[in-house]
Amino acid sequence: MTDMFAVERRLSELDHVRLSRLVHRHKGGRRTSPTTGPIEQLLGAAEVLSWPELPPDVVTMRSRVLLQDLQTGLTSRWTLSFPGDAESGANRVSVLSPLGFSLLGQRAGATVRWSTPAGDTLAAVVLDILFQPESSGDYAM
Repeated sequence: MTDMFAVERRLSELDHVRLSRLVHRHKGGRRTSPTTGPIEQLLGAAEVLSWPELPPDVVTMRSRVLLQDLQTGLTSRWTLSFPGDAESGANRVSVLSPLGFSLLGQRAGATVRWSTPAGDTLAAVVLDILFQPESSGDYAM
């Protein structure tokens, strides 16, 4: 993950607070996740913006995105979720998963890469942000 922050990522203030609490709970509860360390690094490195400053093409928590797999060309829709809300059958991906982490803070048009449990690297383009809570005025989600 040496290239993790090669592209500047943006977070909403609310996402920053919620993700900081999530990381704190994981550390306090002595639970571990392969993504907790990178999330902590992202929280320290990302540009944190208030909701009026946040561009509508940034993937935030609970955003719905349209991805195109670079290998197959197939498209899929995903919602970036907190771990308790994630459900693969409903295409809700946890921010602590490799795909979820790769999406957080990216912009439409970005290429995201993540590793599978088998060690393969997958890549997709964020074709569109279908829904972003902040740009829809939904700050309580």
